[in-house]
Amino acid sequence: MLPRLVFFMLVGIAISDIKAQSDTVLISKHLHTLVSTESPRRFDKLTQLNQTADYIFNVFNDYSEDVSFQSYQVGEREYKNVIASFGPLEAPRIIIGAHYDVCGTQPGADDNASGVTGLLELSRLLDQVKLDYRIDLVAYTLEEPPYFRTENMGSFRHAKKLYDEGVIVKGMIVLEMIGYFDEKKASQDYPFAPLKLFYGSRGDFITVVKKFGSGQFARSFNRKFKHKSIVAAKTFTGPKALPGIDFSDHLNYWKFNYSALMITDTAFYRNKNYHESTDTIDSLDLAKMALVIDAVFNTIISI
Repeated sequence: MLPRLVFFMLVGIAISDIKAQSDTVLISKHLHTLVSTESPRRFDKLTQLNQTADYIFNVFNDYSEDVSFQSYQVGEREYKNVIASFGPLEAPRIIIGAHYDVCGTQPGADDNASGVTGLLELSRLLDQVKLDYRIDLVAYTLEEPPYFRTENMGSFRHAKKLYDEGVIVKGMIVLEMIGYFDEKKASQDYPFAPLKLFYGSRGDFITVVKKFGSGQFARSFNRKFKHKSIVAAKTFTGPKALPGIDFSDHLNYWKFNYSALMITDTAFYRNKNYHESTDTIDSLDLAKMALVIDAVFNTIISI
């Protein structure tokens, strides 16, 4: 069977003409809400972080009967992860996560309102299917500096709680910047220049990023995702020390030996708006972003 992207190319159908399961009107609505807080949703702006957490909670609550906050203290401040569960609550589970905080003062449309919007759309799609296992959608706080790579990351607190409680986790997926695409030549950079010979110079693909020895779930998800995705999907597999391979919340699940991977548009290796004021919604391709969300959904329900 031909990969779907190749089929559409052969019959002359453009990606922009393909009807997505994900709703680009809702995607636009979520993105605008997430980036429109009065102040940036960063670690020292609790009002804005809580406003964002409440919005995520309310959308999750439209589609899931089990939505909760995971609250924890950092000094005198209380921070919150937001969790929505689908499927049998006592079954082994898959975690799909994305962080909702930003670094600095940028609006953070791609980083990482795009990933959180992916979670919100997945909640709507998951409400329409019957699952034999449990899926937890988790919106994390404190992924960005000054807490990146510390035990105060929301994803560390979540992964540790799973581990401490002996929860059976099939695997974990993080959505980290999934909305920026560029078809121009030389629009894609890499941690090592020779990789361009293998992966190409155009930033027109979505990426599955995993480490060597990432486990059965990561391998299975990667195979199925590349088949399900209409947007061109490529895999980066490398040592944990490879720059960029652990630049998101999945790194904390690796610490507890969970099989975890990242779905990304490759962040600063492509999107030069990274951590800048120009990281705005109008720089994103919502049609392709919708198809990436579809591919995650269709892969998950096929595992």
